[in-house]
Amino acid sequence: MNMQPPTAATSLLASYKDRLRAGRDDLYRQFDQGAPVAMLVLERSRLIDAVLREVWTEHLGEADDAALMAVGGYGRQELQPASDIDILILIEPEADSRLAEPLGRLVTFLWDIGLEVGHSVRTVADCVREAAGDVTVMTNLLEARPLSGNESLCRQMREATAPEHIWNSEAFFAAKTLEQRARWQKYGDTAYNLEPNIKENPGGLRDIQMIGWVAKRHFAAETLHDLVDHDFLTEAEHEALIAGQTLLWRIRFALHQLAGRREDRLLFDYQRTLANQFGFCDGENNLAVEQFMQQYYRTVQELNRLNEMLLQLFREAILLHDGIGPPVPINKRFQSRSGYLEVTSPGVFRRYPIALLEVFHLLQIKPELEGVRASTIRLIRENRHRIDDAFRADLRARSLFMEILREPHGLTHAIRRMNRYGVLAAYLPAFANIVGRMQYDLLHVYTVDEHTLMLVRNLRRFAIPKHDDEFPLCSAIARRIPKLELLYLGGLFHDIAKGRGGDHSSLGARDAWDFCRLHGLSEFDSRLVAWLVEQHLVMSMTAQRKDISDPEVVQAFAALIGDPTRLDYLYLLTVADARATNPGRWNSWMDALLRELYQGTRRALLRGLDNPQAQDELIAQKQAEAMRLMARDGDDRDACHALWVRFGLDFFLHNLPDEIAWQTRQILAADPSQLPLVVIRPVTARGGTEIFIYCHDRANLFAHTTALLDQMRLSVMDARVLTTSDGMAVNSYQVLDQDGSPVDDPQRMDEIRLILARNIVEQASSSIKVARAIPRRHRYFPIETRVSFATDDTNRRTIMRLSTLDRPGLLAEVGDVFESCGIRLQNAKIATVGAEVEDVFFITSEDDTPITCENALACLRREIHDRLEKQSPT
Repeated sequence: MNMQPPTAATSLLASYKDRLRAGRDDLYRQFDQGAPVAMLVLERSRLIDAVLREVWTEHLGEADDAALMAVGGYGRQELQPASDIDILILIEPEADSRLAEPLGRLVTFLWDIGLEVGHSVRTVADCVREAAGDVTVMTNLLEARPLSGNESLCRQMREATAPEHIWNSEAFFAAKTLEQRARWQKYGDTAYNLEPNIKENPGGLRDIQMIGWVAKRHFAAETLHDLVDHDFLTEAEHEALIAGQTLLWRIRFALHQLAGRREDRLLFDYQRTLANQFGFCDGENNLAVEQFMQQYYRTVQELNRLNEMLLQLFREAILLHDGIGPPVPINKRFQSRSGYLEVTSPGVFRRYPIALLEVFHLLQIKPELEGVRASTIRLIRENRHRIDDAFRADLRARSLFMEILREPHGLTHAIRRMNRYGVLAAYLPAFANIVGRMQYDLLHVYTVDEHTLMLVRNLRRFAIPKHDDEFPLCSAIARRIPKLELLYLGGLFHDIAKGRGGDHSSLGARDAWDFCRLHGLSEFDSRLVAWLVEQHLVMSMTAQRKDISDPEVVQAFAALIGDPTRLDYLYLLTVADARATNPGRWNSWMDALLRELYQGTRRALLRGLDNPQAQDELIAQKQAEAMRLMARDGDDRDACHALWVRFGLDFFLHNLPDEIAWQTRQILAADPSQLPLVVIRPVTARGGTEIFIYCHDRANLFAHTTALLDQMRLSVMDARVLTTSDGMAVNSYQVLDQDGSPVDDPQRMDEIRLILARNIVEQASSSIKVARAIPRRHRYFPIETRVSFATDDTNRRTIMRLSTLDRPGLLAEVGDVFESCGIRLQNAKIATVGAEVEDVFFITSEDDTPITCENALACLRREIHDRLEKQSPT
């Protein structure tokens, strides 16, 4: 076969590609060997400089009517392996037509050799016009660096876009501040996301760049160290800033290497690999990935602190022109200037260390203050070491801390600011351990300290009248709570022992007890706080994992609580905790579930623990109330009773009176020849959408129905499945849409109803597979399938608990196993905790008796395990 010799152009392309590939591989080799990342990003920039200069010369020769400039991160010579290469081509106005073709070939050539180039072609006048209308363009030009061509054009552009012509430093600073706020809001206003963006999140690289941009515009600073010369940073602060930047650069470099492309998100896909690459190993109490992420979170928290302090200093220098107003005395230690709190002298914290807490109390009682002056923030940081054992034992400090908790205004801001400045961790040494601590799962979307502060914030909102519409029951309870500060202490300590090994609830309860006694709380109050910490999970676990329609379950829970006051405290803490753990997973179903348990427990406590409500009494009450509701609407009492005698006691035990009345009415109104009956209620008292199915019972009905619901992206929260004495299936499903909200769109409800009615008639004898991929995030959590059994003698049934990885079609698979093993499902409680499901199934044998044969249970366990493990993602 004849081979044609490569053309000169092809050979040139190959030569550049090989050069860039070799350069990239050499950078990765050096990185793997531990070379400083600052040297590597500079080396990458210099390689691209050399390539661009050569390509420019090859395509434009010695053209004196154009210039090539690096802008953006490339202009700063901070080029990561897969970063975009942003260039500006400056041209003389009359050169546009002559240069259009060669410039087009140049840009095409750059893409052909593998460089992802972002380019713009502008005259100096174009630059001025575009920059004047867009601060982002101005920012790019601020970092422009000449590479080749006519340097006079570069100087003209710089002079034309100087602060005296457009974007003076005041306007520039104000615009960049607004830009930062908008960016922070876009990323959730927190640096502590599960999969943070190391560039854009608060405390990320963009915040460091912003400091540099403002310094460059106002002071003509070339490096961040110039801020030390301008007395904006101390040497120690500059070192902290550079150390933080270096860590983020290393992570970003490693991400580009792992992904083989530009990637700024610390996705679960990479976190474990990076943890190992950065030298972390699994410990007894903390995984390597958790240690790695804690280092990251603590770094961005420190960068956030420095960012806040520097922006406040810039505000004073740029917007106020250092024209700070006269001091307004507050007391001997503090005064205000231009709306900001400051110390009266630099030695205040040295002479009177308790003032380190007084700062935050003053901000509470003087809401007119906008914040703390940067100089005082620096002094707080420099004097944190004075918060030692002697400080914590000082009655003045203890009293002041409790005053902060008892103050009716500004608690959330005070506690958050205390954490941001490092004072909270200094005053509560155990809190230092949870600062920046993450938990490698999908449930806890914040670090432990951020979650704790969110919880306190949620508790505080319950006590503020303007938020009464958010959680009316919680707000009403908060108004009768004897001492709200005890609730806040329970919130502060509930997770304080995480990561220390052992049961964090028990360890935290001991910490809480010691703190309360040290701070002068009575034994009664101290025991309440310690009890809240120790039991802070019990209410949510009971609501999600037990059958709270069973009076024995409610009675046992009431016996654990003991009195209505403790119930009030625990309910508020539980709701606040659930919302602060993962706000995206809080929904109307969880709200209704906890409310139902609270109300049932309160009734049991008021009735008296020694006077429990009998099951038959409860059923009689429900039937009477349901009959009253139906009689009001003119329903036939005799027809109702005739229908009810076909139902078992479970129907009345596990449904609310409203549900009993509604389902009964639907069945009585249905045409027997038109079954199956499928009706939908958009929002029920349980907080979900109820899908009610009445039809002739048949094989695999539960498995088939749940598969259809899953395929329609509906989450089943609760399933109540029973068969009447004459062989009719009475099945009720409480569902939520994929966004966690009830289904209330009439068109969507009609679609669901029609699909179910058609499919459960046509295909109920065969199961269907859910054709949906497992969510990406779930693939990184190897969760073992575990099945356990318990006997519920009172209700003559077996309880099966299933823990496994959440996946599409899970309930259908379980239902299919039940069918093949001759198991009858009576009820199901569905709970998803992050990537893990913790489902509870109430089952019986085919003759409605508990399953007591060990061989049968072992067989069921093995069948469930084998079926689900076979379906697990690889």
